[in-house]
Parts: sequence; structure tokens; C-alpha cells
Amino acid sequence: MKLFQLVVLLTFAIASCKNSNSQTSKNSAIAEANPLRFSKEDFTKKTINELGFSDSFTLNEDPYLSVQFTLEEPLVKSLQTLAPGLNEAELLAAGNFQFSFLVDGKTVYVENLNTGAGLAPSKTEQLQHNVRLVAPNQLDYWGWFLWMKFIKLGGGQDALDEGEHVLSIEVRSYVQGNDLKIGKLLAKGNINVEVPKIVVDPSLLPLQKVLPNSGWEISDEKIDVKKIEALNKKIAQGRFENINSIVVIKEGQLLLEEYFNGAGRDSLHNPRSVGKTIASTMLGVAIEEKHISSEEAILKGFYDLKTFDNYSPEKDAVTLKSLLSMSSGFVGNDDDYSNPGNEENMYPTNDWVKFALDLPMDKEKTMGKDFSYFTAGIVVLGDIIHKSVPGGLVDYADKKIIKPLGITNYRWQYTPQKVGNTAGGIQLRAVDFAKYGQLYKNKGVWNGKRLLNKEWVEKSLAKQVKQSNGHYGYLFWNKTYTIDNTEYEVSYCSGNGGNKIFVFKDIPFVVVITASAYGSPIAHANVDKIMEEYVLPGVLNTD
Repeated sequence: MKLFQLVVLLTFAIASCKNSNSQTSKNSAIAEANPLRFSKEDFTKKTINELGFSDSFTLNEDPYLSVQFTLEEPLVKSLQTLAPGLNEAELLAAGNFQFSFLVDGKTVYVENLNTGAGLAPSKTEQLQHNVRLVAPNQLDYWGWFLWMKFIKLGGGQDALDEGEHVLSIEVRSYVQGNDLKIGKLLAKGNINVEVPKIVVDPSLLPLQKVLPNSGWEISDEKIDVKKIEALNKKIAQGRFENINSIVVIKEGQLLLEEYFNGAGRDSLHNPRSVGKTIASTMLGVAIEEKHISSEEAILKGFYDLKTFDNYSPEKDAVTLKSLLSMSSGFVGNDDDYSNPGNEENMYPTNDWVKFALDLPMDKEKTMGKDFSYFTAGIVVLGDIIHKSVPGGLVDYADKKIIKPLGITNYRWQYTPQKVGNTAGGIQLRAVDFAKYGQLYKNKGVWNGKRLLNKEWVEKSLAKQVKQSNGHYGYLFWNKTYTIDNTEYEVSYCSGNGGNKIFVFKDIPFVVVITASAYGSPIAHANVDKIMEEYVLPGVLNTD
């Protein structure tokens, strides 16, 4: 009986090995038949057929890297095997390539390309593909973003540590319906990667001492020094790019103050759309002082909208509240470069308010419910405040908020009509941005004096409108960080480049991060990683 069981087990094992070897052989055969090859040449100066291929690459030194593979049939055919019931248009809306990055045989990052990546003919007709990954300057191309996400966000930079490695890239297809379906291996290739040692100035690593005369009392609370110094090392190595300052306030006192890349305490930071939130603040003050009736006031009360293009009664009824919560219903979406109301179309014009009010209403949107990030609407909001308050927006903000916070060093930007630019135009020191955040943490009180209505603060930080990654208040975003299985709710201002002012709900912290990674697709995600892996653990777990 024992002999029979042994024979059965051996037979099963042999069959399993055969199946495993068969699958491995199948993948190897596919990879051999459809190899993915790497090139270090400048792909802008040669055709695909002229490129030379390489089996080695030096990270951060070789300026170019691209991959080339040839399919047996167009991608759409592979998509059809995954979802045979869909037509071509439906397949292109539901699927694309999947790229897997492996380092030394271990899968590090997998991305299902956004269905909008690549033109339709590249998926329905094209067999030969050349994907540009690395270039000396940023590319407006999905391959460059794919590589950056692998390196900066997907663990690539951590996996490719100093020394020699083998990088493998595998290409498959995917279709996302009720569930995710992954196709067979279409192409695979390997390249040897050398990672030189990054020499870091040791003076950049230690925790920076908080000095007096910042306008804050200095906290004597403990910090996990090792955690913050590990972050300093990552910033010095370029792991988190273009970070300029990190300031942490705990219980109203300055706990952490760090500067990088040539910035210092007196540096004025351009936080882009962080500055939008000043429009929310000043509207709250203007309503409290009865210069404006309420956030329910409508555009019709401030402009003769019939004198602008694309008039409709729906435009008359747009409320200030809907502008504050990015839910006005205008045809305006800064996340869509093809949208007529995208902010990049506004800046070249000589009248930004007219640009905004000339836009039509979007018949598919419901005012107050459908979120759409619309910078031009905040310019209109700033113009309304400017017209309604004594002295205009900048003078009013200076008297009511900026000077009472003890802020003396700051700079405004202006619209073509010489109105303070509420698209994001106020520059402050990092420690002064922290004062602005602390004002909201204090429910509108600063040094015992009420500067902002408590109810307005609560409305501003609340979850007014749902959006794709959480909720939006009155020019404040909302999200939750999870640290050691504990959730921490936070409202925050956010601006291009990775600029943030975080106001935490249930813990006594305000955190400011300023950065100048403008246009980087990973700037905000880098800040999330900094908060989740370094700053919050560094100030929460101090035993």
C-alpha cells in the first residue's frame, strides 16, 4: 500500500513538473518569438528599424532608454480573446496593454495602462511598438510617465539599489469589466542595470534644529529622529524630488522645521493652487461682515450674464457655493487638456473673468453635485470678493487675515485686471503657511482673537462634494491616511508641484510641505508617501 501511494505521489509530482515546465516553456517560447528589446539611443533621431539595441543600462547616467517589441497581431485581437462579446470601440474603452516590471526575477510594479494611453490605430493596426521610457527631459508621453511611476512610486528606485540588477519587462493585455481579465504574455525582455552609488553630503542628513524667532513657540515634544533623518536621506538622494520645506505644528507649537534644495526659513514659496483657498477664507469674512449675503448668492447678482457668450438661465443660477466646491456646472475641467474651460486656455487671454463667464454650461452636470476642478471659477470668485469688499481683495485680506496672523513677508500675483490672483497667486514662508493652517485647526481663532467664523471653518473643511479620490469642501480637499492600522482624517489645501497644508481632524497637527516639482505626475503621490512612511510615523510614534 505504501509503495502504491509513493507511485501515485511521484506520478503527480512528475505531472506537476511537466505542467510547470510546459507553462515556463510556453512563456519562454513567446518571449523568444516576440522579444522585447532595449535601446539606449536617442529615439527622436532614428526610426525604429535604425535603433541599436543594448543588454546593459546605467541608471541615472544613460540619458535614453526605450523598448521595442513586435506583436503577431494587433492588440485589439488579444483584447477580443478576453472579452469576445465586446465590439472594437468597447474593447478600446475597457482595455489596453499591461506592463510588468521585475527586478532580479521579482515583480515590483504592474500597471494596466489607462485606456486613453496611445492612439486607436496603435491598438487596432500596429504590430511594431517602440515605447520611450527615459529621456533627459520630461516627455508628454505615456511611456515616460509609466517609467516614472515604476521608479518613483512603484518601488523601482528601492528595488534598484546600489549595484547590479536584472530588469525584466513583460507585456500582456488586459480588459477591465466587472472583473479584471489578463491576457497571455505578448513580449518579454531583460536588461542588466547598473546602479552607481549615490554620494550624499552627510551634512544634509541630520535633523535640523528648530531655531527661535519664527513667530511660533518651540515645542519640546519628542520626534522619532531616525525616521526624519531617513526622510532627509531620501530627499538628499533625489528619491523625493524638489522638496523645499517641511513644517510640523503640534498643539500650536513648532515641532519640526526642515528645509531642502537651497530653501530657508525666509524663502517665499509658490504653492500654486494652495493659494486658491484664500478665496474661501475671504468669502467667509466678507459674508460675516455682510459685504456679501451668503454663499448661496448667485452669479446673476454680480454680473449681467446676458452680455457674455453662451448665456443660459442655468448660468444665472450658479451659486458662490458651487464655485467654492468645484461643482458649478460650467464647461470647465483642468484635468482634461481638451476641455474648453481648462485653465491653460485662460492664462493667455487678457480678461480671465470674461473667459470664465463666456463658457457654456455643461448639460450633463448637476450644479452642487458633480465635481470638476475649475480654476477659472475661482478667478470669478476672487473678482466678486474684490468688487464687494472695501479696498479690494488684496487690501481686505491684508487687514483681516494676513496682518492679524503676524505675516509680514509675502507676495501676491495678479490677474490682467490687477485683481489678486485667486487661481493660486499668494506666496508665503513655510512657517506662515502653517499659521494659515493653524487658523483653521483653531476653528478660526488666532492668539485668542476670532478672525474667521467657526461655522464657516467647519463648512470649509467638511465633505461638501464627492470626487474621485475622496471629498471636497470649500476649496479644501479631504482624505484619510492610515498609519499602523489607524486612520487619520485630514483636510488640506493642495497645489501643483506637491504643495500641501494639512489640517488634521482628530490629532493635534498641522503639516506644511512645499515643493517645486511642477508638472510632475508623481509630485502629489510622493507627498503622500512622505506623509505615510516618514512624517506621520515620525511625529506620532515617539516612544
